[in-house]
Parts: sequence; structure tokens; C-alpha cells
Amino acid sequence: MLNLFKNKTTSFLGIDIGTNSIKLVELESVAGRPRLVTYGMVEIESSIAGNSDSSDVAADNQKIAGTLAALLKKTGARSRTAVAALPNFSVFSSVISLPKLGDKQLAEAVSWEAKKFVPMPIENVVLDWKILNEETQEAGVAEAGDAEKGAQQEVPKQLAAQADQNSNLAKCKTIAKILLTAAPRHLVERYVAVFKLAGVSLLSLETESFALARCLVGNEAGTILIADVGALTTDVTVVKKGVPVFSRSINVGGGTVTRAIADSMGVATERAEQFKRDTGMARSSGGAAGAASGVAKVIQQSFSPVISEMKYTLERESAAGTPIEKILLTGGSAFLSSLDSHISESLGVKVFIANPWARVSYPKDLGGVLDQIAPRMGVAVGLAMREIE
Repeated sequence: MLNLFKNKTTSFLGIDIGTNSIKLVELESVAGRPRLVTYGMVEIESSIAGNSDSSDVAADNQKIAGTLAALLKKTGARSRTAVAALPNFSVFSSVISLPKLGDKQLAEAVSWEAKKFVPMPIENVVLDWKILNEETQEAGVAEAGDAEKGAQQEVPKQLAAQADQNSNLAKCKTIAKILLTAAPRHLVERYVAVFKLAGVSLLSLETESFALARCLVGNEAGTILIADVGALTTDVTVVKKGVPVFSRSINVGGGTVTRAIADSMGVATERAEQFKRDTGMARSSGGAAGAASGVAKVIQQSFSPVISEMKYTLERESAAGTPIEKILLTGGSAFLSSLDSHISESLGVKVFIANPWARVSYPKDLGGVLDQIAPRMGVAVGLAMREIE
């Protein structure tokens, strides 16, 4: 945890509050490229994205904010302006099609469409959207769009009727493809409260999938699958032309695997964690390798729901004419021995352990340390990149 450069250049923090840790990355823009200012990570049990009892929320907020403030001090971070991420499993998202509309009409139409897929009252969520592209039907070409808006308005009955009339998209010359996201209002308010307690100005909130797509994929064309293997869940995200268009969380993570090993072998959690790290998914045979082979089998069985979800996603995208070109692994369990090769063999797709530092400049002597923590820092790196690119 070092403050690597000391000057007055504006820099931004990316802060990722996970279930087991807080990750922090500070970046600045130098000659158009992100440069590392400082970084840090601290272990902490957090229920910020969970359903804590109301009586526990205030105390938990204070604990998280205090830990974050201490991390800021220890890393020597000079900025107090941050971008943070909401976990994918707490955010609802969908790609919708709408006729080209003015800003006000679009806000009303998006709010109306959100009611169709958000499983809670629309007044209890915060809406945001991004225009992915605009397709001109007569010419059959796509025009890039980068407008991002947010809305929380109710659609009057007469405007709803107008939206229904306009839903006959075949008659429209231009159709906008829009990525619509909705986050529970109480969750957004809790993040705002935590950062205020920590003395940090929260510039923006976005989903983890957007942050990962920004630092791992960038402007790369094609369809890519990102698998973020965390402690409690694995998030499978499809990224097309640099934009995440689909994300699903599977309740399998590093902690799930550790508990399965502990139960299978009748050992303590700490011992099971060591077995997991030492063995991974490697297949062994003969003599003393029997126990290792058993551990590998348990790990493979634990990850089978993730493999099944990936297989379904690959088949769906292939049927849609946008086959997935490769899979990028990230998250705290991405380095699990032989996980990448197991997925590749199971699905017949190239699998790589992603490097979030690939587009960031930093002193060469930090390379080894940064490589070791790379899978865990992807979200924080992507968040810090948001305001400097």
C-alpha cells in the first residue's frame, strides 16, 4: 500500500466494497493513459448488499466507513472523490428497444418499460440507462450512441397510451437499443450514507459488470464472457462491443467450495481452504494423490452449476449469431489451480485469467505484487478508470 506519485494532478478513487473485503485503487490520467497512484485492500465482513436487520444497519455502516477511512489513510490516497459499485445480484437489468424519442419522452418511456421487469414498486428503485446503439431500419446500419440518462418519473396515462401506440417498432425508421438498470433505492441510500461517514464524495454508482468490462475488455469488438468468481457468488456477464448486456449471479463461490470440502472430508474450514488452494481442480493418480483427487472431484462438483450456466450462455449467444470468442476469469478465486483449463476443456472455448492492470501504467518493480492481487482488484480498477478515460 504505497502512495507512488505525489503531484497535483486530479485523480479518482475506485472503491469496491465486497462481502469479505474492501478494495481501493486510485488512478490519474497521464498522456491519456491511467497511471496508478496508490492501492490497498483490507479484509472485513460486510453486509452492505445484504438484507441486514434495520437495527444492525447503522452499526454496520459505521464499521464499514471506519474501515474505509483507515484504508484511505494507510494507502496515502490523496483523492476523496470516488466511484463505487453495486453488486450485480442486487441490480435488475434488461435490454429494451424503443423508437427514437426526445430526452423527456425517452425518460417517460424507459420508466414505463421498467415496470415490466423490476419486481418491486418503481418508486422504490433508482433507474439508469445507456443507449447501446440506434438502428436505422431503412439502411440497416447501426450508429454508435453514448447518451446516458437517469429517470424516476411516473408515466401519465395519456403518455402510456402513446408509448403503446409507438410500440409498433416496425413502422419506426430508427430504433434505439437501451440497456436499462434498476437498483433498490434503500441500497443506493446506504452506499451514500457509508461514503459520507467515511468523508468521501461519492461521484457515481455503477454495477460491477460495467467496471469489469471497462478494464478487462475496453473497446475490444466481439462477444466476450466475464466470469467473476467471488467468495459467495460467481457473476457471469456477456459483454458485446465493450458493453455488458447480460449478467447473472450463481450462488457458487470460493467459500462455497471450501465448505463443500470441509463437509466432504470432515475437516475444519481453515484446513479445507488449504486443501482447496493446494489441489485445485488438477486430476492426480496413485499413492498419496488419492486425497488430492478426492478434493479435485469435490471442487469440480461444486462448480458444476457455474459450468452449466456458462454452457447455456454460450449456446444462447451462438444461436443469436454472436458466438462468444473467449472467457475471462476474474475475482478472488480466479487463480484456483486448473480452473481455467477445466472450464476450457468443458466448454471448448479459450479461457484466460484477466489482468485489470494491463491498461494501467505503474512502476515495474510492483509487477509481481500487482499480479498476485490482480483478480481481486478488477472492479476497483474499472471504477477508477471511469472518470479519467
